[in-house]
Amino acid sequence: MRTIEQPGPAEAERVQWAEARGRKLTLELKPGLLLDAIAEAFAAQGFFSGVLRLPAGLPLAPFAYVMPALSATPEHAAFYSETFRPEGVTRIETGALTFGERDGAPFFHGHALWREADGRHNGGHILPDQSVLAQPVTVDAVGLDGAGFVASHDPETNFKLFMPAVQPSRDTKAESRFFVLRLRPNRDVFTALETFCAERGIAHAVIHGGVGSTIGARFSDGRSIEPFATEIAITAGHVAPGIDGKPEAALAIALVDYTGGMAQGTLKRGDNPVLMTLELVLEAQ
Repeated sequence: MRTIEQPGPAEAERVQWAEARGRKLTLELKPGLLLDAIAEAFAAQGFFSGVLRLPAGLPLAPFAYVMPALSATPEHAAFYSETFRPEGVTRIETGALTFGERDGAPFFHGHALWREADGRHNGGHILPDQSVLAQPVTVDAVGLDGAGFVASHDPETNFKLFMPAVQPSRDTKAESRFFVLRLRPNRDVFTALETFCAERGIAHAVIHGGVGSTIGARFSDGRSIEPFATEIAITAGHVAPGIDGKPEAALAIALVDYTGGMAQGTLKRGDNPVLMTLELVLEAQ
């Protein structure tokens, strides 16, 4: 298994989690700062944390992003590039977003692939406070109640990251049983998810959202991404009983690596360890 040494100590428990209730939503995002549009749409339905998948065609102008990059110091195992600001309207092709709280205010963590106005295909990490939604858009989302994502300092990676946090219930008429998860570095994504489900008797689950990074990537069709620093977005995922009856995960992702390489596809089970973090929501069926 590929591993990357992190600057801080590793906790024994490699999956952080909290149980929540939740509800599938249709959010109407209004033009304006993307962070404000998302926060207002969630709040209008009584939620202050959740996840969503970014729809194809979502228009951003102005738009700002960073890419994964090598770290110039030993303080981090990898870092971010300079900020890029493409001209014109950039349209999302696929992506995922985690919405929660950072420093007492709404915040999101979003990764995507997109097409810029000049036709260039790029991907990376959307900057919440510098990216503007150019037109109204409808998105599918999941709102969380009783637990959500709150950013705090992670000693292992030396980053401030979204982590599951128990929160007061706001009586949102949330319906389904959800688990708010954060996978820590150097653990295979599939092993972590399948073990988590097996320990709780979850035979069937749907994965919502999904933002983080892996140490390169190995796809089920044999393709390999060798550059170790990536940013990924889960585009589809579920857990179901395998041939042996045990939980078996399936994940499709989109990614960009620190060289600018991009890829999409279904990941190979058992060979895709987390680099820094992977946030997602698991809906028990």
